[in-house]
Parts: sequence; structure tokens; C-alpha cells
Amino acid sequence: MANHVLLNNVEHKNLKVIQDFSLSPEASQMCVAAFPAEARHAQAHYPLVFAKDGDGKYQMVALLGLEQGENLFLDNHRWRASYRPLVIERGPFLIGRSTTDGQEKLSIYVDMNDPRVVNEESNHCVDVFLPHGGNSEYIDNIANVLSTLHESQATHAEFVKLLEANKLIESFVVDIELDGSGTSRLSGFYTINEDVLKSLHSDALGELHQKGFLSTIYMMLASMSQLRTLVTLKKERA
Repeated sequence: MANHVLLNNVEHKNLKVIQDFSLSPEASQMCVAAFPAEARHAQAHYPLVFAKDGDGKYQMVALLGLEQGENLFLDNHRWRASYRPLVIERGPFLIGRSTTDGQEKLSIYVDMNDPRVVNEESNHCVDVFLPHGGNSEYIDNIANVLSTLHESQATHAEFVKLLEANKLIESFVVDIELDGSGTSRLSGFYTINEDVLKSLHSDALGELHQKGFLSTIYMMLASMSQLRTLVTLKKERA
């Protein structure tokens, strides 16, 4: 069970985080949430599609594998791509609200029960705070990641709302040949309907462009070429 506590440089002055991605909750997931803010970087490595969450709402995701429980980007403790999705990059941290002097503000919380969180030197670990109590470069980066994730929630919701209003989301199925080891079927995901996109009225296209979503749409379409990357990684693993 998670144990989220407010991060501070007094109680957690010796805190370290092991950079072992095999210890993360995403180690055995075939996809993770992704957001428009990272689409430009993510599309160079992962297919970006939509999945439905437990409430039946669309969530953009980065595909990490071709079947449930498969993460082809995990190689022992290392991540096999130069860009990691924000939800991977954040590690054992999350953003939450805290109250200081009666003022509510957003703060960083850490899961003390996460196996990556340690107080002693370990292989592949980084310091959260500097010896004199200042922030390490690592935690400064985490703060930026968490801030982007927080701001991305509303943007993502608006993105999906506009796509649905213009009927731009469609389901797809892909059968992938795996060199004599059978065929893998990828289903249960959704992508951009290119035919509908081509027929959109200029007003709808203008709204998508004005809000910065048109470029995200094209990033998602371009990212589908990364299915070949997943196939290559799967064949290498086989």
C-alpha cells in the first residue's frame, strides 16, 4: 500500500531514489498515460493512441508493448528510449495540495513505500537533496514534470472533448506477423479518423489549430509508424 508524505529537506535529507525502472508500477504495463504537452517528443518513440479508462473516458496513451503485461522498453533496470513518458519520469513522486500559514499550495509528495525510495547508498541511485539542504538537479526536474502533468489534465480533457465533438476518434485493429511465431492482434485502442479529419470544415480546423490541438493530432498520426519499433523490439526479445 502506498504511503504518500509531503516531501521536505529536513525529514528526507538523506532520501535517494534508485533509477531502476523494473521496480516501477509501469514495469509490466503495455501502455501508460500520455498528454498533448509531450506528444512531440513521445511520438518519436511510441505509438500514441487512445484507450478507455475505468469510467469509459478516452485517455491518450503511449504503447509500450503489443500485449497485456508486456513492456518492450524495459531492459533489466534501463529504459530503452531517450524520451520517457512523463508518468514514467515522475518516479515515486506525485503532486498534491498542502497548507502553509493558512495558504493552500501545490507540493511534492513521495511514496515512502515505493521500493525505489531508500535512505542509503545503492546502485543506480540519485540524491533528492544536496548535502546543504538545497534541491538536487534530479528533484528540480521532477518538480517540472509534476507541474506539467498537473497542468495537462485540463488540456487533455479539452482535447478529447473537441475530438469527440468532431467525431475524430475511431477504433482500430492491427494484426502483426512475428516471423514464424504467429500473429499478434492489437485491439481495444482508438486513433484519429483521417477521413473525418480531411473532411472537417475550416471553422473546426481553425478551432483545433487555435487551441494547439491540430499539431497534436498530426503527432498522433505520425506516431503510428512506431508500431514497427514495437515489432522490432518484440522480435529481438523473442
